[in-house]
Amino acid sequence: MAAAHLEYIAAGGNRHPCAADWTEELLAYGSGHNIAIWRPESNSHQGVETLLAAHTDIVNAVKLFRDPTSAKRVLISGSADKTVCIWIEKTDGKFELVKRLTEHTASVNVVGVLPEFSVFATGAADATLKIWKLRATETEVEVDLVQSIILAPRYFPLAIAMAKLQSGQLVIAVGGTMANIQVYMQNKDTFTLAAKLTGHEAWVRALDFTRESSKPDSDFLLASASQDKYIRLWRFHAGEELPEVAAAASDPAMTVFGRSLSNKAHWIGEGDSKHSITFEALLIGHEDWIYTARWFTKSAQDAAPQLLTASADNSLAMWERDADGFWTCATRLGEISAQKGSTTATGSTGGFWIGLWSPSGNTVVSLGRTGSWRAWSYNTAEDRWLRELGISGHVRAVKDIAWSNDGTQLMSTSSDQTTRLFAQWKRDDATTWHEMARPQIHGYDLNCLSAIGATQFISGADEKLLRVFNKPKAVAHLLAKLGGTAEDAADADLPDAANIPVLGLSNKAINALTPEEEATAEPSEETTITKSTLDLSHPPFEDHLARHTLFPELEKLYGHGYEISCVAASNDGSLIATACRASSIDHAVIRLYETKEWREVKPPLSAHSLTVTSLAFSADDKYLLSVGRDRQWALFARSSATNTYSLATANPKGHSRMILSCSWAGRSASHIFATGGRDKNVKIWAVDASSETVNADLKLAIPTSAPATSVAFYTGDGAGSGTVILAAGTEDGSVTVFTISMHDWAVKNTCKIGEYMQPSGAINALRWRPQVQGEETKAQLAVASEDLSVRLFGFERLIG
Repeated sequence: MAAAHLEYIAAGGNRHPCAADWTEELLAYGSGHNIAIWRPESNSHQGVETLLAAHTDIVNAVKLFRDPTSAKRVLISGSADKTVCIWIEKTDGKFELVKRLTEHTASVNVVGVLPEFSVFATGAADATLKIWKLRATETEVEVDLVQSIILAPRYFPLAIAMAKLQSGQLVIAVGGTMANIQVYMQNKDTFTLAAKLTGHEAWVRALDFTRESSKPDSDFLLASASQDKYIRLWRFHAGEELPEVAAAASDPAMTVFGRSLSNKAHWIGEGDSKHSITFEALLIGHEDWIYTARWFTKSAQDAAPQLLTASADNSLAMWERDADGFWTCATRLGEISAQKGSTTATGSTGGFWIGLWSPSGNTVVSLGRTGSWRAWSYNTAEDRWLRELGISGHVRAVKDIAWSNDGTQLMSTSSDQTTRLFAQWKRDDATTWHEMARPQIHGYDLNCLSAIGATQFISGADEKLLRVFNKPKAVAHLLAKLGGTAEDAADADLPDAANIPVLGLSNKAINALTPEEEATAEPSEETTITKSTLDLSHPPFEDHLARHTLFPELEKLYGHGYEISCVAASNDGSLIATACRASSIDHAVIRLYETKEWREVKPPLSAHSLTVTSLAFSADDKYLLSVGRDRQWALFARSSATNTYSLATANPKGHSRMILSCSWAGRSASHIFATGGRDKNVKIWAVDASSETVNADLKLAIPTSAPATSVAFYTGDGAGSGTVILAAGTEDGSVTVFTISMHDWAVKNTCKIGEYMQPSGAINALRWRPQVQGEETKAQLAVASEDLSVRLFGFERLIG
């Protein structure tokens, strides 16, 4: 059997200002418990290359640099699991975990590095600052704890900046859950508190050092950004004399409105290492908390440094010093103020949590509340910053995935209360996967979904009802244009677009306006969209996804008394089967709805006594299979006369523990099904309907390394006669594909997805991609995981 290869990963970024870093061509960012590696300036637009798994809780801090001694790329990550991990890039480009530091006793929130000295510092919620020495060689890495500083008064560090002063001594600036900045200076082998910089009125969220110019004796500038909405610049000047600006400001003759501009100097060090720290400038312009501040210095001689700040006011600001010496905001990127008041459902980003420069300074990226990265590149011809394609992904566990019937679109739904649609972007030289629409932005955690035909889907959430959605015409046109597929004939009857009314949960269909209609339209509170908005030649930017790609809601389905647990649509699209969480027989029923009038087909189907965890229709829709927490599976057969389902058989001891997933084989073996349970077993059953009664016999039990949380039969043409292919996912994130002979019911081949490619959390759903018309047969498996990733694996051939 051929090995699997990873074709696509969608994974959102963690909302923590320190959880990303960009060095050379690689950007590393925290994504749940993992660290994602991405090349933002790559023209291939492949997105996330890999996810590094080692932490057991949210990754809060990431630093990426090249070690000058070994010339190897080093990644340092800190997590809420109280550990710091050291990764080294190997010759094949993969990062390997080489060291885990466990000295902190609480969540590690920030990491600061000084690569040229192989020194780094970590700050944690145990109110300590730890300083480390890194020694990397070709073969191994050693890390020594140099000093542990207990921060007093006790506070949590959120920002660390490190620099080597002109005297050769190291200095560390620390900010956090108090309004001042503590400066520690190196004295022989230890660091001692040298100064406290006051002025901010709220927590300090970001600190960054830079040299004022490339001259060897130039001053250092420290930028500090705070939740008080201001940025302060501090000058570190060597020698006994104050810098000219500070000395002039201290002159009593310099007064404004009768108040002296006196600038108190803080002195640190002694003798040759004596430095003054003076307040340089106050940067005003942001309207909300500032999360990150990063310097960029051009390589040109005497080039002035630029400062990039990211704020909760949905903007990035670039600050420069003008010819008169005043610091001004030269460029602002992000949201326009008219849209700031809108809810997150209708498009507000919820702030920019991270802002980063590219190493060249020609590109900047920012991470928003939705976990998506935005990017801008400087265009010299137009002398302005232009939007570039970013990446996106869920920011909570992905609960379910579903392919459209034609195999062109993959939808995922998550505890982050969004449903996302992924599809291919086909160009002459490449084909890549991207998020093409965000059909549902909800107020409840979403649990399950199923595709109905090519233009509809249904989703269930923690709100006790199900919602049916239509694909809008704008999205259908975009998918056809970028994916090279023909627009469906049914698309002509679709609504243009959708929006969410204020304080509403239901997406309402709206008509797109032509430019002429928009010019003459009356002002309205409802969002309008022009026909050109989604007429794009590339996948949508995050602004488009959040505002203009919602699917209009067609219907709500009521009946259940608790949160929806699973949903399945019949293969012919005529029926929907659903179940909800239950602790009694009364609620553990399966409700059927027909899709013409969207009415419930009564009575509901009873068999289980606890929550039904998974539902599946056989390929010919003759049977409906259900499995549940009560350890049994039940088979309902369709009556050809009345077209209704009734209980045909059930196995109350199908597994020894709860059953979590089920799947039917394809048409070639249409009455074979699989179940996976918490008893660490996957079982294959064959339906025997030769007599008057229907039975299902156990044909094969396959043990798994951990509880089997998802199973999926491959329904394509790759299996061959007398053979079925089954994928099984487990609670520890492993995914294995079994080739099973139906002649002797034995496993002929197994293909386990490599550990470096597999998810780090439980597998919540596995779905094989249906065969796409006009494309060569290639098996592709979509995987949804608790580690908040959606992954797509390809198999060149499934039979070895």
